[in-house]
Amino acid sequence: MADVPLRLVVGLGNPGPEYATTRHNVGFWFADRIAADRGAVFRHEGKFLGMACRVLIGGAELRLFKPLTFMNRSGQAVSSVSRYFQVPPEAMLVVHDELDLPPGEVRLKWGGGHAGHNGLRDIIAALGSTEFWRLRVGIGHPGERNRVVDYVLSRASRADEEGILGALEAAEGCLPEVVRGEYQQAMHRLHSAR
Repeated sequence: MADVPLRLVVGLGNPGPEYATTRHNVGFWFADRIAADRGAVFRHEGKFLGMACRVLIGGAELRLFKPLTFMNRSGQAVSSVSRYFQVPPEAMLVVHDELDLPPGEVRLKWGGGHAGHNGLRDIIAALGSTEFWRLRVGIGHPGERNRVVDYVLSRASRADEEGILGALEAAEGCLPEVVRGEYQQAMHRLHSAR
């Protein structure tokens, strides 16, 4: 497990207004929230195939990135931006929706497989590494495997959305520790608070 200070937050989602409010876009929600709270504006970066901006957290610079390649092709964009800014995987946090956690729960995790998440699968393939941090944002499960695609690409109920937004707020509150590389403290605070 790496205690390297965080340099890049990648929020996963799909581009376009038709996807903006869907469960699959909680990674975009998180990146947008961090930027908005600090007065930062995302700009289109064609060379990275995404939207990027910089913020200061606890005096440290942090880059925020939203791939515009659609979820299943996230790896191409993430590898482009990490190469350009020379950000190693261990200094990266990928924020994604998590079917195995209920709405309102969020978990910070180091490494591991993709657990069937197509965005993670593509990023792992493109980086050639599983050794990066993930912020798993619970969206719940529809109960049946054949309903997953429609479920993640639809809007959450009001109660579920409130739970998700609360989880994102809690995660944002732990960012100063994460940026300093104090992941264990952040995990303890985040996981015991929810």
